[in-house]
Amino acid sequence: MNRQPRVAFVDIETAPSLGFYFDKWKEGNIIATQAEWYMLSFAYKWQGERRVTTRALPDYPGFNKRKDDDRDLVKDLHRVFDEADVIIAHNGDRFDIRKSNARFIEHGLEPPAPYKTVDTLKLAKRHFKFDSNRLDALGQSLGVGRKLPHTGVHLWLGCMHGDQKSWRIMRRYNARDVELLERVYERLKPWATNHPNLNLYSGRSACPTCQSTRIKARGLNYGKSVARQRWQCLDCHSSWSGQIVKPGDQSCDQSAASKSAKTARATGTARRTIRARATSTKNRSRRAYASKNSRKR
Repeated sequence: MNRQPRVAFVDIETAPSLGFYFDKWKEGNIIATQAEWYMLSFAYKWQGERRVTTRALPDYPGFNKRKDDDRDLVKDLHRVFDEADVIIAHNGDRFDIRKSNARFIEHGLEPPAPYKTVDTLKLAKRHFKFDSNRLDALGQSLGVGRKLPHTGVHLWLGCMHGDQKSWRIMRRYNARDVELLERVYERLKPWATNHPNLNLYSGRSACPTCQSTRIKARGLNYGKSVARQRWQCLDCHSSWSGQIVKPGDQSCDQSAASKSAKTARATGTARRTIRARATSTKNRSRRAYASKNSRKR
């Protein structure tokens, strides 16, 4: 069944692992691990909605007894993953998604329903040469905002020890990351040549990246053996290839724009036909009335 695709912007925050070492400057010198990492919080936002939802360990019963028990928090994150068709995150393929999967399986959860991913870090590295590809630096370079300033590692340590002020800052920090993530994504997505095709979920003939129907044919895309009609979205400015165009044939494929134009022409023709029929019926009635009166005279 065709439906609106569910696209989620996601960011997670985790506690560090606790270990022992002899030389802190020597790489790989952790001699023992006392406590493994766990999930502190996560924030998410559905595309097209204004609300950013944040979930953190203090939201759940039992936090005061065990500050590292993330089972219920991870279950809620699993529900978001299970509902999403596309998950967008910064460094998500390497960090957010793998870390989340690790907690899913440790808590005995099944894999979420299949979903596609968009990693804004990969987009930035593939198409550009910024001084830094960190989310905060990208937001600054693109002029769309900055991350929330914080006290560094002390914020994470404060949360791990149950400090309420630290948790308030962490929630705001996590939510701001998701807001900034969406703004950075909006600037980068016209360059995303491998963006998931949202038309496969909606069944629409529209821009496969943003679902806008304001599209226009813009020449051809040439491969090694074939040429395809090139389309561009007038809203998000992303481009994609349509049907194969035969040599000498510059006609557009019958995708969103042409179908929309055909529908508009068909609708206009139908309206004109209805008006013409109504006018014809009215004229016949007038002629019949006039003929009847003339016979009476």
